Amino acid sequence: MTATRVTIVEVGPRDGLQNESARVSTADKIVFVDLLSAAGLPVIEVTAFVSPQWVPQMADATEVFAGITRRPGVRYTALVPNLAGLERAMAAGATEVAIFAASTETFSRKNINQGIDDSLATYKQVCERARAGGLRVRGYLSTAFGCPFEGQVDPARVGDVAARLLDLGVFEVAISDTIGIAHPGQVPRVLDAVVARVPLEKIALHFHDTRGTALANVLVSLQYGVATFDASAGGLGGCPYAPGATGNVATEDVVYMLEGMGINTGVNMQKLLAATNEITALIGRTPASRVANALNAKRRV
Repeated sequence: MTATRVTIVEVGPRDGLQNESARVSTADKIVFVDLLSAAGLPVIEVTAFVSPQWVPQMADATEVFAGITRRPGVRYTALVPNLAGLERAMAAGATEVAIFAASTETFSRKNINQGIDDSLATYKQVCERARAGGLRVRGYLSTAFGCPFEGQVDPARVGDVAARLLDLGVFEVAISDTIGIAHPGQVPRVLDAVVARVPLEKIALHFHDTRGTALANVLVSLQYGVATFDASAGGLGGCPYAPGATGNVATEDVVYMLEGMGINTGVNMQKLLAATNEITALIGRTPASRVANALNAKRRV
């Protein structure tokens, strides 16, 4: 049954910017997050408390988190890879964090320099410390629909690692199409395997639009009963391991489709467009979002 309200997790400030070569100032990141808050996004992934050596764009995580204006009812989250990142996030005032595991050994080692088992051992410590500090933890599960190194991924393996994340105490598992390879025929097979191990209400989906199928995948997932989706303003983002990657599914496109279906998102499209136009102008890009480009063209007529 399709939900009447959907939660959009806005990942533009983190996933959307982390691989950008154009440096975005701390002040501009803060403005971006504040504009997203004003647009009514209920969850915003603000930054990542990771090593600046590996992700230079996120070097100012503490300053960004300290500088944003927090609106009541909005959840502000951050990605953490380990206990050190968690401690930084807690010191910055985070009340919710996310960890990121992978469905394949090779991607796990390439991405975080640990195999799946070792990464989950690390995340067990993170979850225990977060719980003691009163923080909720979300779990990402990368390469759930395909791996740039290992190719096809067995849905049963995705279900297994998702269940292991749940056992660590995460409140939600974001099943992620990291390289934008998923299609509507595949989504139900993966969801069947995950739902066999994880309650439907604890599942979110994270689609990239490399092959132009992200919105179709969202639609299929909606019909399956999923009610939480990650998206990025303007379709920002990408994966360094996905040639031709065009970023996450665009928040504008998801909101337009959902609202057209009578599904409430709580997002103000014009204010969202303002956030997208602000950040894409700063990095010298045209939005990847079809809806954003259409609305911008209409303004110029």
